[in-house]
Amino acid sequence: MRIGTYTVHPIETGRIALDGGAMFGVVPKNLWNKTNPSDDQNRISLAMRCLLLMADDGRKILFDNGLGHKYHDKFASIYRVDHSQFTLKNSLSQLGLTTDDITDMVLTHLHFDHAGGSTRTDAAGNVEPTFKNAKYYVQKKHFEYGLNASEKDRASFLKPDFMPLVETKKLNLVTNADSLFDNVSFFIAHGHSPYQQLPIISDGTTTLFFCGDLMPTKTHVSVPYVMAYDNQPLVTIDEKKKILSQAVAGKWTLFFEHDPETAIGTVIHDEKGYRFGEKIDF
Repeated sequence: MRIGTYTVHPIETGRIALDGGAMFGVVPKNLWNKTNPSDDQNRISLAMRCLLLMADDGRKILFDNGLGHKYHDKFASIYRVDHSQFTLKNSLSQLGLTTDDITDMVLTHLHFDHAGGSTRTDAAGNVEPTFKNAKYYVQKKHFEYGLNASEKDRASFLKPDFMPLVETKKLNLVTNADSLFDNVSFFIAHGHSPYQQLPIISDGTTTLFFCGDLMPTKTHVSVPYVMAYDNQPLVTIDEKKKILSQAVAGKWTLFFEHDPETAIGTVIHDEKGYRFGEKIDF
């Protein structure tokens, strides 16, 4: 896919599984289980899909980076972590790239399944930045929140994922992300976690919205489908309506970070409300 001066690529980094009830909130299981079947522990399969922009000027901009590989066996069992088919390293290598080629690493937010790949463990057991030649970016107020997160979501912020970036002065705390890259603006969302920055890549003709955890799967396009993980679910509903109305009016495509089957697709609005339209191939 081409958008302006960018070639756009999905980057698959692995799979995890989270509780289906938590992923769909008040929606009954007999509804969401039709589209997102659960295992014997009520967990549904989720992608950890990132987005790479390869610019004509040589910049390589990556949005989110998955879980990484610093986890222990108990963590892997709880979340059914699976790197047997996809890893960040392998997905980049298919494009002839390594982590050293990434120039800009944009973090939508600091939850472990989005930012865990920011750091890695070296041969001596020390945690170091994964993308040694990249500048990392996150919203300043989100970073400040993550340092003292609420009891509800504190477990999603793992300091080894981001504090080494501070210690090595790799992390840039931004307040105006719209100034970072040509043809990339950001929707700042607060319902899931404060100051989640979600990119909108547009050249005026083609627009792609990176849904992040505002709409983690295509099933979440339906407005009432809101995660129990969200700090402010009613705010999420308002944010979804705002983005979805723009998406329909502007004929945007949506990029799904967590949908196990669909990377991008369209959205439809009719008498039943907003719903997923059709899958689009890159």
